[in-house]
Amino acid sequence: MRRRRAGRAIAWSYVIGVLAFLYLPLGPPLMFSVLSGGQNGLTLRWYRELWGNALLVGGIQNSLLIGALVGLVTPPLALLAAMAVRELRLARLIVLTVLMPLFIPGVSMGLATAFFFRELGITPSFWTITGVHVLWALPFAFLIILAVMATFDPVYLEAAYLHGANRLRAFLDVELPLIRHGILGAGIFSVILSFNETTRTALVQGPLNTVQTYIWSTFLQVGLSPTLYALMSLLITLTLALVAVLLVIGARGAVSPRAG
Repeated sequence: MRRRRAGRAIAWSYVIGVLAFLYLPLGPPLMFSVLSGGQNGLTLRWYRELWGNALLVGGIQNSLLIGALVGLVTPPLALLAAMAVRELRLARLIVLTVLMPLFIPGVSMGLATAFFFRELGITPSFWTITGVHVLWALPFAFLIILAVMATFDPVYLEAAYLHGANRLRAFLDVELPLIRHGILGAGIFSVILSFNETTRTALVQGPLNTVQTYIWSTFLQVGLSPTLYALMSLLITLTLALVAVLLVIGARGAVSPRAG
């Protein structure tokens, strides 16, 4: 009994230590973003000042629009790649090809992509940023959908075939409803990756800004400021909210097949 208690105490201490290491650095931006700098205590002044910065507002709009496009475009591509792994004989080659961007440093990938666009005569723009973000998010979305598809029992497809359904109808009516939580999760994770990407974006952004490139350039020019802390706090809150939604979707997806 004592050994079990000691083991649990060590395990919980380890978990708490890891969580503290991961999340305590998020505290200072949240704290400094509401400090007035004087004797008036807490304030929301720095949050209000964010919306008076036209350059930042433009970056926020760009990030939201790019994130939405990445969240819509990436999951279907990842789904096609995951289905190719299951249906084709070159499964290892497909997996290696899709996962390749994970093994290439961000700076090298960004420079190579920027050079590729330049050789094709493509001017850095909104679309070049979107393309780079899709390329970065695709491996993660692919892994999520591939993991969800691994839990799908092909017996359901066989039953659909026996009842006269073709491949497309069997996928739409049987498989898709059972793996849709994985596709939705892949879309949300792609949005998170897009919204927080900096290195690759900076190399193909041209005259445009995103939230992250604005933060980075402002930090290099003037350093940290209360306004920047406020912006960082909003991004942290948004990211944590999306992660919470992702966890809820995953939990419901784990329960729904059993219920069915």
